[in-house]
Amino acid sequence: MTKFYSVIDWSRPWLVSILPAAEKLLAQEDWRVALNHTADERKLRNHRNLPLLFIPQEELPEGIAYESHISHAGKVPTRENLHDFFNALVWLSFPLIKRQLNALQAAQIESLGIGKSRGPARDAATIFDENAALLVLENSERGRRLLNCLREHQWQQAFIEHRHDFGEVVQVWSFGHALMEKLVQPYKGITAHAWVVWVEPDFFVQDRRQQAQQLDAQVSAQLQSHTLTTADYTPLPVLGVPGWWDGQDPAFYADEKVFRAKRSSEKSELRT
Repeated sequence: MTKFYSVIDWSRPWLVSILPAAEKLLAQEDWRVALNHTADERKLRNHRNLPLLFIPQEELPEGIAYESHISHAGKVPTRENLHDFFNALVWLSFPLIKRQLNALQAAQIESLGIGKSRGPARDAATIFDENAALLVLENSERGRRLLNCLREHQWQQAFIEHRHDFGEVVQVWSFGHALMEKLVQPYKGITAHAWVVWVEPDFFVQDRRQQAQQLDAQVSAQLQSHTLTTADYTPLPVLGVPGWWDGQDPAFYADEKVFRAKRSSEKSELRT
């Protein structure tokens, strides 16, 4: 029988961040059983130190908010669809970041309740959870120069003139599960909310497992020490990332519907 996740092309570069976790699940016949087995094997816990368990959506008690149930019960309601499948893989790949995001979102729900508006802090956490990409930059002049190009929407400079910097002093790691879901059927206009992570040069010589562990710990610490707002992100048209799509010539980046010039009203400040 064809499984719902059979449409995913695992060779895509934006799935590298979750590929090790995915390979463990895909090797088993029942992905739900494999998911909870892996969570138990890795001793995953929520912010209350409760063991993490992925449950069918219908087991979420009526009237209980999704994030609150994860916070108070350690149970993640998970539907059989791409959105929740990617969410589960992100939990396996970046458990410390996910744990902190859940703590932030659950605290906001407890404080403000569930209303029509999430409020700025919960909005910012939801954006991170759903649509973030980790923009990992070497803490050097090269890294700062590239970040400035991206902030200022200088796309030709960032993606063509500084193309050789990608892989050497900058990496892009997909994080948001809604972002990954959109990329199953990629289109040029898909844009992530980039979150900056500064690293030392030795980060880029580590293997991917070590890099993932470092990012998980480092970003989780950032989220604990920083009051998250929607101003923390910069737009990143992800198919413009060198090597992430075919035909990335000057004409590709000249498409102003995707690679927009910066509006005068847009602030240039971004957290560093």
